[in-house]
This record gives sequence, structure tokens and C-alpha cells, in this order.
Amino acid sequence: MKIAIIGAAGMVGRKLTQRLVSEGTLRGATINSLLLADVVASDAPAGFTGETVIQAGDLSAPAEVEQLVAARPDVIFHLAAIVSGEAEQDFDKGYRINMDGMRHLLNAIRAAQAADDYRPRLVFTSSIAVFGAPFPETIPEEYFHTPLTSYGTQKEICELLLADYSRKGFVDGIGIRLPTICVRPGLPNKAASGFFSNIIREPLVGKEAILPVPDTVRHWHASPRSAVGFLVHAANLDTARLGPRRNLTMPGVSVTVAEQIEALRTVAGEKAVALIRREPDETIMKIVAGWPTRFDASRAEGLGFRADASFEAIIRAHVEDELS
Repeated sequence: MKIAIIGAAGMVGRKLTQRLVSEGTLRGATINSLLLADVVASDAPAGFTGETVIQAGDLSAPAEVEQLVAARPDVIFHLAAIVSGEAEQDFDKGYRINMDGMRHLLNAIRAAQAADDYRPRLVFTSSIAVFGAPFPETIPEEYFHTPLTSYGTQKEICELLLADYSRKGFVDGIGIRLPTICVRPGLPNKAASGFFSNIIREPLVGKEAILPVPDTVRHWHASPRSAVGFLVHAANLDTARLGPRRNLTMPGVSVTVAEQIEALRTVAGEKAVALIRREPDETIMKIVAGWPTRFDASRAEGLGFRADASFEAIIRAHVEDELS
């Protein structure tokens, strides 16, 4: 079994690599080859006895994805993207990385299939940003997609491409709309949603964190641990069960910022909560106001996808995985 991970140097990519190496199998077969691709070189995974290929380059360039597809990976995880805030600030870069990268990958797979009947499983990470206000209290799977950001629009275009190329038999694709992943380890990034992690991660290690939105803001979350579980399950899933609807909203936990802070208080006490400093940011508040807050993910749950039980569980997973 050959596995390729696009975006392997990112947080989720690294954690996915670790889990695949730890389990050693996917789709009932032994993993004997890993191709780890990103704009920067990934670290070779410790303990993996199979072949590891590190590909560093701009994966939005046709030549780069053609090189990746030439290895004929059986499963491709496409995680790479310019995050929401950066995609909004740099319009051209967002479309080049988030949309053109996906289109070039699909076309490279199609060309390879014409040569030797190649048809890999492609697991694509989409986003709940494909939905746009006004929202009902709980958003059903069938709710219309009217993204209000460039990032959300780019992800929606990729969902449509994935479904169409799968319908035509060029690829066996499945798209999973991830909740906001929280708590993210490491340093803050340019995602507009980054503060959701910052107000938990920084206080847990005694650092101040900035909260740019009101406590009443509600959002949909899942832990990095759950995100990796979604990806592995998507790779193993019998896609015949999806029919033509190849993209799914993943389950998550819907909480307000105030409820996040209460969960932090339960886990780490008042001293940690006191490190959160409120500093309103109109730009971030405007972006977040256009995001959905709660979903009916029963279709994904019916297909076996599972999320965290509570936001407190999300914090405790972070403590166990990153701070123990």
C-alpha cells in the first residue's frame, strides 16, 4: 500500500503520518511506502520500515503533482491549503493554492488513468466555510452553499470538482468538511479562527492570549485527534455508500467562547482563565459572523465518523497529546 500526504509538514499532516506509521495498515493492507509532500520538506517518520519519499515543492504547480502521481499512490490525502485569513488577504495566492492545486492534482490523476487505469482513493479536507449566512439554528447536510469568504468559495469549488471527477470515474474521492480544529498545537497561524485555539493553548502554558470576539460567539470544533480519525476513516470507507454525494460535514462540538473558557477553567483553573485578554478586532468579528455554528452531522455519524464528546474532552486531548 502506497500512501501520499499532500500537506504532510502541517500539524494535521504530521499527526496523520504518525498514526499511519503506528497502525501500519490502511484499507486492510500493509503500508510499505509513504510519500510526504509539502512546500517545505517533512521529517521522515520515526519507526517506519518502509520506503519514505520526501517531496518539497509548490504543489499548486502541475509538474509537482505530476511527479507525485507518477509514484501511483493507492491513497492520497490532500490536506494542503492557504488558511482562511491569508486566503482573504491574498486573493491570487488563495486561488492558486486552494483551487488550482486541486484542479492540477485531479487532472494529473486523470492523465495517469488514461495511461494505466490508475484510480486512487483521494481524501480531501474541505471546510464548513462552504456554508454562508443566514443560517438556521442547526444546519442540515442539504443546506445550500453560499460561502462568504474567498477560502470558503475555493473549498466549495474543490468539492464540486471532486464530485464530478468521481462521477466520471477518474478518481475515488471523498471530501470531509472539517470543523475548526481546536486546540491546535504550535505557534499561531494566519487563520481567522486561530484565536479559538490561542485562548486555550497559551493559557495552559502560562502565556497571555488575545480574544478578538465577544464571549457569545458560537462555533463548531473538533480536536486534532478527531481530525486524524476522520481522515483514516474516510480512507477506509466504502465510497459506494456515499452515492453521488461525495462530500460530508464532519461531526463536532458546538460551543460558545464563554463555554470554551468555562471548560478551560475546569481543566486548568482560574489562573489560566485570567491570562485571556479581550481586544476586539472588527475584521475578525466580520469574518466569524459569516460562519456556521452548529450542524446536523447524522449522515457522517451514520457512516461511522466520530467526534469528541465535549469541549472539555478536546482540551484534555490536547493536554495528553502535547503537554504530558
